Amino acid sequence: MTLNNSLPLLILLSSLLPGILIFFLGEQQHRLRTLLNLGGASIKLVLIGIMTWGVFNENVYESRFTLAPGMDIVLHADALSVLFVTLSSGLWFVTTLYAVGYLENGPNRSRFFGFFSLCVSSTIGIAMAGNMLSFLVFYEILTLSTYPLIVHRGTPDAMQGGKIYLTYTLIGGAVLLAGVAWLRAIAGPLDFTETGLLSSRTDLSRETLTIIFVLLIGGLGVKAALFPLHGWLPRAMIAPAPVSALLHAVAVVKAGAFGIVRVVYDVYGVEFAASLHLLWPLSFLACFTIIYGSIKALSQNELKKRLAYSTVSQVSYIALGTAIIGPTAAIGGIIHLVHQGLMKITLFFCAGNYAETLGIHHIHEMRGVGKRMPWTTAAFTLGALGMIGIPPMAGFISKWYLGAGAIAANQSWILLVLFLSGLLNAAYFLPILYKAWFEKQTENWPAERHYGRYETHWLLLLPPVITGLIALFLGLLASSPYGVLEWVRLIAYREYGQ
Repeated sequence: MTLNNSLPLLILLSSLLPGILIFFLGEQQHRLRTLLNLGGASIKLVLIGIMTWGVFNENVYESRFTLAPGMDIVLHADALSVLFVTLSSGLWFVTTLYAVGYLENGPNRSRFFGFFSLCVSSTIGIAMAGNMLSFLVFYEILTLSTYPLIVHRGTPDAMQGGKIYLTYTLIGGAVLLAGVAWLRAIAGPLDFTETGLLSSRTDLSRETLTIIFVLLIGGLGVKAALFPLHGWLPRAMIAPAPVSALLHAVAVVKAGAFGIVRVVYDVYGVEFAASLHLLWPLSFLACFTIIYGSIKALSQNELKKRLAYSTVSQVSYIALGTAIIGPTAAIGGIIHLVHQGLMKITLFFCAGNYAETLGIHHIHEMRGVGKRMPWTTAAFTLGALGMIGIPPMAGFISKWYLGAGAIAANQSWILLVLFLSGLLNAAYFLPILYKAWFEKQTENWPAERHYGRYETHWLLLLPPVITGLIALFLGLLASSPYGVLEWVRLIAYREYGQ
């Protein structure tokens, strides 16, 4: 095999093989387990750097394995897959650092990190899937590999949260399977194609394609937490903080949103989907979910649940950008894959720090925490301001392009949704920041632990500081000629055939 044929497979194996080996390690082999995790993550980032440069120079990277005639598992690199695989791998690295510190003295660490690596490997497979069959296979592996992480603590609440998660996602997977199988039966191989593999098919029933689209979006909408398929997400917050970060920023929720982007752009084609009148219902559903998630977040006193409903709202920006016709809105939706991931993982890291260091789980317990944990609270502030969309944070860039795209598409009513969402975001984040920075501590922390000269374990402190600063610099340096925004422009204009 040449490098072009093997590189996608090597990127997948760089986390899959360490994950398998970790299962066989004893609980006390801490250094070897950490070496395998961070070594695999480092190798993956190097390989992705090589692939990114090659895709930029229009090299073709594809690994293809035939299961049966007409049924191929394909790992393929295009501009969109490179974006998602870079995001997943980069955040995997910092989440691994965080998890090592978080689980330093915890039980079943080999099991945790083994499934942790399998979860990331399946996300990488989703990112590089070259057709719907490959996407479906890795999508279901992601479901199964994430479940042990959610129930890791083994408490009754954890088991119940895992049961609800598995019920939602397995039903969603079955609906997605039905849509993929039906489409494969009438349209043949389903390789992803820029501007849409179905866009030139005039021999297929428009009514049938409409029903299949509903099945595909319904199956993907479970993981993307579209209303009313979002019920599993707040219940899954019983998981350890590294898992919550993984669910919201790297793996499950992002996999659903990424799948919606693939179906609209690379299966149907955005203009063909619009001709079938499929995009306006998707945009309406996304807008409703944005407002609904924000309103639900307002009523949550538990910090992680407020962040969970914030995710329900924020991820729908990606679906909204996909459903608004035009490359400008597409830029806003696609780049929010990156921006939301960075901001939300920062917030969940910080929530984990508060819980592990001071025993804080509820917002009313956060009075004066900024003085006790200034670096953690500064990182939380960056993530929260980004979610609100305050410039120059990265979240502002996403909302700017979504608004400009809505105007270009003559859908100015979406501006009202974005404005209202911003107000609601401010309403549920700013009181947290006020309590943390400006109110005085009125009672002892629920369970305070000390870590010498640091406010918390340094492996818990470093990741949110890194991701929070990146979220800031992606906004400050958005106009950089070699930045993420330019890469997303390339994706959006290619998907529109421009």
